[in-house]
Amino acid sequence: MQERRGIVRWPLSRQTKVKLRGAEAFIDCVVKDINLKGLQLALGMKLPKDSFLSLSLVLSGEFTLFCEVWVAWHKVVDGRNVYGLYFTKIKDGDKEFIYKLLRQHIPHEINRRWWAETREEGEAMAGENFEDRRIFERFHVNLPVRFLDTGSSQENCGRIFDISAKGIGLVTKEKLPVNTSLEMWLEVPDKGEPLYSRGEIVWSKSSGLNENRSGVSLEKADLMGLGRVLRAAQ
Repeated sequence: MQERRGIVRWPLSRQTKVKLRGAEAFIDCVVKDINLKGLQLALGMKLPKDSFLSLSLVLSGEFTLFCEVWVAWHKVVDGRNVYGLYFTKIKDGDKEFIYKLLRQHIPHEINRRWWAETREEGEAMAGENFEDRRIFERFHVNLPVRFLDTGSSQENCGRIFDISAKGIGLVTKEKLPVNTSLEMWLEVPDKGEPLYSRGEIVWSKSSGLNENRSGVSLEKADLMGLGRVLRAAQ
């Protein structure tokens, strides 16, 4: 399934400084991109995995963003740590400043991609949950799952082909109608109990002989559950 995001990720590549709560001084970093849901940050130090952090980020000479984030993902690029950070607490006024900052630095990019994204959302609303394209990073996995259709009380099994904290890509033999509510037990290979979650089918299509793919929007964002799956899948 093609990677999409409900809110456009705006490229910024801004050299700046950040300080974690409890730290004595700011350190150098680069804001690679940002939107109203989070940002991609590159820096030399390592951040703790699957954690909530409070930080101060200098976005301009006259403005420092104070926010709380969750460390959604990590990779190393050219020897630097790159993190995907999801805002868990941010003021509405700070969101307004972020938008003004982007209008200042990349006005043409905003105009071009803003309206392109609006058209894409209009075309896709009948199929996918456009709010979940993609606030959270999607990760490819291949794990078994058992699920219960809460409407018909029919139990079945399938496989997960990708996962985020707010959604699951599901492969099944039978076609699952949109708006079907599911209870799911994902088998995580870490010798622990199956990971339980609830969700609703937001799109469904046939992808081959005796195979159907569905997108499941989870009832609640499960950041810790996602971290458990990713650690086990490494």
